[in-house]
Amino acid sequence: MPFDFSLVSAPFRMQPGLRRVAAGASQLTPSTPGTRHLNEKTAVLGRFAAQALLADPGFDEGVVFRAIADEAERTAPGTFDVDSSPHGATRIAAPQLGWTLDDGRPRGDGHRAIGALLEALPASLRPSALLSLAFAEDLAVIDGKSATLPWLAVCLPSRWAPEDKIGRHFAEVHGPVADADVLIAAGASLARLVTGDDRWERFVWTISGDPRLDQHPRRGGVEWPSAGTADALAERAWFRSERQTFIPIRGRDLAVFTIHVESVRLADAVTTGEAAARLHAALATMSPAVLDYRGLALARDRLLEWLAARAAGMNALP
Repeated sequence: MPFDFSLVSAPFRMQPGLRRVAAGASQLTPSTPGTRHLNEKTAVLGRFAAQALLADPGFDEGVVFRAIADEAERTAPGTFDVDSSPHGATRIAAPQLGWTLDDGRPRGDGHRAIGALLEALPASLRPSALLSLAFAEDLAVIDGKSATLPWLAVCLPSRWAPEDKIGRHFAEVHGPVADADVLIAAGASLARLVTGDDRWERFVWTISGDPRLDQHPRRGGVEWPSAGTADALAERAWFRSERQTFIPIRGRDLAVFTIHVESVRLADAVTTGEAAARLHAALATMSPAVLDYRGLALARDRLLEWLAARAAGMNALP
């Protein structure tokens, strides 16, 4: 789904920007073989599973699996299922991927790379790995009482390291974020809000010189060129956006935080004069701290030049 540029405002401010999820709207996107999200997640889990699949000691991740299975049954039947027997054995299935874990043992006839990945992982990580692969979204759990993140399955982070966030308080998690005073001050109340009865969503965006969905800061990346024209820079620019939603786990003061990342060539994303003008106004009002945090300082002036020309050119079209 194309990004809604009416969500881009100026002056740019780091703020919660929460709105209620529309009634009946899906918060999960089932994975299918060959898709970009599934391919990148498989590659990350094959090499960096310990950086992506994390849990506080003693956290009952079964609560997460059952909550996602319930949500999948509501909006995406046949994509994820959990069945616990009276004898303690658990069957976790991702039918669209063709793989199942029977009490931790991989079984199925889906893509061989997924089966080989599950087999190679420690048994303790296989359930969260299969859950992560079953959907395009990355997933995390927010504890409404402690305002901490006790569980993470994040393969495609946007310039942050999941292994640095596990078990930490909301304020610590957002401490490195530039100009995040409003977010940090509201941390405890936000955690209580999103783990309540209502469903919430928010949207964030940036412009990146790196096309990858996985932008973990310790796994390399693509940097902006230090020289070149605005047009040449724009050809290498990508519009990166996230839809973040919250699925409450009723009666537990917990919520599953979903993160759906998209990365589209900037020229393919900015298809109207209004979109170009909105991005220009927001980028022009970003503070130096935000520009540094988002890796935009080197590219800002050339991006503004390109966006201004794009807005003028499109607004001049008949």
